[in-house]
Amino acid sequence: MTRSPKRFRRTASVLATGAALTLVMTGCTQLHTTSPSSVRNAAAAVKAADQGKTGAVDCRKAKCVALTFDAGPSENTPRLLKILKEMQVHATFFTLGKNHIEKYPELVKQMDAEGHEVASHTWSHKILTKVDASEAREELERPNKAIQKLIGKKPTLMRPPQGRTNDDVNKLSKELGLSEVLWTVTAKDYTTNDSKLIQKRVLDQTKRDGIILLHDIYKGTVPAVPGVIDELKKRGYVFVTVPQLLAPGKAEPGKVYR
Repeated sequence: MTRSPKRFRRTASVLATGAALTLVMTGCTQLHTTSPSSVRNAAAAVKAADQGKTGAVDCRKAKCVALTFDAGPSENTPRLLKILKEMQVHATFFTLGKNHIEKYPELVKQMDAEGHEVASHTWSHKILTKVDASEAREELERPNKAIQKLIGKKPTLMRPPQGRTNDDVNKLSKELGLSEVLWTVTAKDYTTNDSKLIQKRVLDQTKRDGIILLHDIYKGTVPAVPGVIDELKKRGYVFVTVPQLLAPGKAEPGKVYR
């Protein structure tokens, strides 16, 4: 991603602050979130004809984990996609619109073509709980339209910037057919370019049904990915996309998953 150093540092600072604040928000708020296992358990109680497909991996039996990347695509994404393809891992990409989707449309197409889940991280990373209703709607509608134009389908998942959401955001997301996805593991890759440290942070936190948050815009992140994948595979984990993590259940628009 071509940016002036000053502009890149400013963007990185915004995203870093957001990620740090999210941990506080999700740790202290009364926000209701739904776990992957509860979605799968609920699906088991309905008729098979009404259930989603489990796909190649059944996370009711396998020890699954979802690898997710925020704020791309960027100039680092081609290398990441190559790594994921070589290691036979599918991820979920929460893409940004401005300066990302619009700058790297072919990478968005490649993500979809190679079996990854293309999701939304809004258009320009505005905090949805701090803008008015019309701005929040635009932040969610614009990437939906851009992604649909590129891959022929709208995203069904959205990660709110800084993980900040509320009843109004939930209601708007439901109207637009979007489910909100937070995370359970963060490498805090916005604080360091040390790939070994990023890898260690992920490995120390990951448990079954984990949703790992990384950013493919930072220099140290992509080099850490092979080590993360290798070690978690050794520990018996299977990598899936977020929809696969929930299957045979399905994410419901307007709900928040973590």
